[in-house]
Amino acid sequence: MIDLRSDTVTKPTPEMMEAMQRAPVGDDVFSEDPSINELEEKVASIFGKEAALFCASGTMTNQIAIKVNTSPQDEVICDHNAHIYRYEGGGMMSNSLVSVRLLNGDRGRITAEQVLENISPDDDHAAKTSLVSVENTMNKGGGACYDLKEVKKIKQVCDEHDLRFHLDGARLFNALTAKNEDPKAWGSIFDTISVCFSKGLGAPVGSAVLGTKADIKQAKRVRKAFGGGWRQAGYLAAACIYALDNHVDRLHEDHAKALVLANALKDKSFIDDILSIETNIVIASCDGISPQDLVAKMGEKGILCFPFSKTEFRMVTHLEITDEKLDAAVDIINNLEI
Repeated sequence: MIDLRSDTVTKPTPEMMEAMQRAPVGDDVFSEDPSINELEEKVASIFGKEAALFCASGTMTNQIAIKVNTSPQDEVICDHNAHIYRYEGGGMMSNSLVSVRLLNGDRGRITAEQVLENISPDDDHAAKTSLVSVENTMNKGGGACYDLKEVKKIKQVCDEHDLRFHLDGARLFNALTAKNEDPKAWGSIFDTISVCFSKGLGAPVGSAVLGTKADIKQAKRVRKAFGGGWRQAGYLAAACIYALDNHVDRLHEDHAKALVLANALKDKSFIDDILSIETNIVIASCDGISPQDLVAKMGEKGILCFPFSKTEFRMVTHLEITDEKLDAAVDIINNLEI
């Protein structure tokens, strides 16, 4: 079976497993796990941030960042398709007691002008705008990447209006690879950043939230309240260290394979449109068949993919999609008749 449902489906490579088995570990609640400490220092350094906190998932790191950056009755500005709003179980509202102002960005990418127009007035009747969050790459936007110049403009608006700025970087390394950009250039813009190790980088578990030492100290208190304290999780951290050292430089391979899949799909009679390919996500809209039925038919032929809306389905490439699997997937698509 060729599994293109998500880049979260990967299993550790033999080399990653070996790194996990060799990992020195301790009790992280006491800050005594050397592998976790190494990972936190490493990822913070990559982005030029003061500190980082290792957590179980990107949802947890996003939700921790929102709570650190806001107070109850505040408002968060984000795109209406943002992961923090659409796919985190209403966590903003339940965990941080905040409201949300939803914008309609270009494939999920909001602009500085939109942010400026949607800051709440200083009025007792309105929620206080306190945080802007962007997502890079944008999952629902088909792996679309933000323009660094526009992000800097949003940062300027945030600074002028005393707003905090958070980056949901679940696939940030994909964006950096696609744009050939310096992580520190992005790290210098945001108050907090969430990065994931278990998507394109292929680790089995884990994300990190990055920020100042003060923010991360508070983040650790929030993680504890969320039930997220680790013990000997250094085995997992070792996998993430291995991923940072060995799986970032290969991400362009996933992007190229996504483009191959898109090219195979584009002339099929059951495909209406495909979002432009920037990274490792292919989102296509269906013609004459529902995404659920098309996904089922592909599954019968040996391709697992994912219904993504009432009209669209998604494919995601990753390190387990070898050249042989890619060729097989293209053959299946070429011969698929609806």
